[in-house]
Parts: sequence; structure tokens; C-alpha cells
Amino acid sequence: MFDPVTLDQLRAFVAVVEEGSFSAAARKLQRVQSAISTAMANLESQLGVRIWDRTTKIPRLTEAGRAVLGSARRVLAEVDGLRQVTAGMASGLEAQVSLCIDALFPTDAVIELCVGFAEAFPTVDLRVDTEVLSAVSARVTSGAATIGVVNAPALPTGVVRRPLAPIDMVPVVSPRHPLAAHDGPLPETRFADAIQIVLAERGDAGVADQGVLSLRSWRVADVHTKHLMIRAGLGWGNLPEHVVRADLRSARLVALEIEGWGEEEHRVRLYAIHRPETLIGPAHRWILAQLEALCARVARPSDAPARPVRRSRRASPRASG
Repeated sequence: MFDPVTLDQLRAFVAVVEEGSFSAAARKLQRVQSAISTAMANLESQLGVRIWDRTTKIPRLTEAGRAVLGSARRVLAEVDGLRQVTAGMASGLEAQVSLCIDALFPTDAVIELCVGFAEAFPTVDLRVDTEVLSAVSARVTSGAATIGVVNAPALPTGVVRRPLAPIDMVPVVSPRHPLAAHDGPLPETRFADAIQIVLAERGDAGVADQGVLSLRSWRVADVHTKHLMIRAGLGWGNLPEHVVRADLRSARLVALEIEGWGEEEHRVRLYAIHRPETLIGPAHRWILAQLEALCARVARPSDAPARPVRRSRRASPRASG
């Protein structure tokens, strides 16, 4: 009967290669040299190939041995990974975290979060999706995502929520656009005939368009497209301050001041949410804490310039238009 290859044999084989000799491998593994020699002989017998050339004083790998070495290392790496995963699960560590984030959340913060997560939880799988408005809530309530970052108008009932730092929304336009030529506050009536680029639901259902002043609107489903369309002079719209910060400094975009808009009404409120029955283990707790800290730091850094606009009492404080 064919005897199975053991992990001890594979570890001994790799140790001999890495240490350079049977005796050195024995010292590393705290075994007698004869045990290493026996393990190598049994491994060759079970594999049916010669992996060591013993015609020299110090055995060398054969061509077959070099091929076996790569496979042996992969097997040992998989086994070590399996042990890390199961050890983490035994201590309450989750196998995976699924995160769905509203498109208004700072992208830089998402990337920084992922980098930190990979370092802190190397055995936990992470899935990150970006949606807008009610699509975030739908993924959380359906169980497709375990944690969501949702815009306040789309906040569902029956979930556990944690408020994050507010996101400042700035009405902006290309300096080539006619609205940019006006000095001082613009009356809302001036926006009626101007095309407004609006971040909206991907479908017709869900949350209604937010903060729309213009009679004509072009609807898009992601912040990046909206940003580029406004920079191209196709219309005006509200964008997160962290998205347009560099554009305002370089004059690629102009911030608009709208008559009657109040100071507190420019802010979008984001919440981290999860279902009450979600198992909140170490990885989920880390994500929730980092979302709060990173949103505060990236969305409103200490060196950010004072916001140059005021917002309307009639417009929603969660405006995305």
C-alpha cells in the first residue's frame, strides 16, 4: 500500500535545502541526523523519484528534487495558513469582513484602512464595495455586507449605527462656466436654467435626488464621473470638499456662494451600520474604530482651508446634487 507523504517529511526536506546539509537540518529541527536521513529515504520511496544526488560528500538536489521543493513549500505554506486561520477562529477572529461604502466617503481613507487591515489581520479576507445611497443599506440589510457606511437619507431602520465625521459638500463649477463669472452670492433663481450634475441612485427606486436647484439635471452614479464632468464645464454641482480641495487651490474649479444658504446645511452625515445579529469580532471592531478615525482625519484635516461657501436652508443637509 502506498504510504502517504507526511508534513514532517516535507519540513525535513525543506530544512535540509535551507540549511545545506542533513546534519544542519537535524540541529535546526532538534532531531538526530539518522532521523533526517530516514525521512529523506522514505520521502523518495513514497514519491517514486530520487530527490537527492548522494554521489557527492554533501547531497545535492536532483532535477526532480528541485521540482518537488517548490510543491513542498507551497503545501507547507497552505498548512501554516490553515493553522493561522483556525487559531484565529478559535479565539473569535472572523474569517472575513465585507464592507460597503457610500461613494462620498474619502477614497484615501478607504485605501489607508485596507492597508492597515492587511497588516493587522493577514488571515482575514476583506471585500470592499462602493455604492450610493440606498444601495449601501440594501447590501447590509440583505447580509451581502457586514458593515456599511451610509448617507443619512438612506439610513435604514433596525440597524446598529455609529455616526462618522461629517463630510463638507461644496457647490463648484468650472471657471469657464457662466456661473463662475458672477461676483458675490448667487440667487437660487440663477441656477434654474443651468445644468446640475447630480449624484443619484443607480435605478429609479430609492432615495430621491438631494439638493437639486436646477430645472435641468444630469444624473450620474459615482463621484469620480461627476467630478470630471463638472471640471469639463458641463454643469455645476455639490462635491465633497476633500475631492475638490486641490482643484480649488489650483483654480481648476470655483466654489460658488449661493444666496441664503446656511452654515450647518452644507454637511453630509455618514453612519457606519451593521445588523444587530452580526458577529462583531476583533476584525469588525477594528474596522468600525478605523472608519471613525480615518473619516475625521481625511475628510477634515487640520491644514484644510476654511470653506468658502454657505449653504441653503431649503437644500437638504445631506445634499448630493
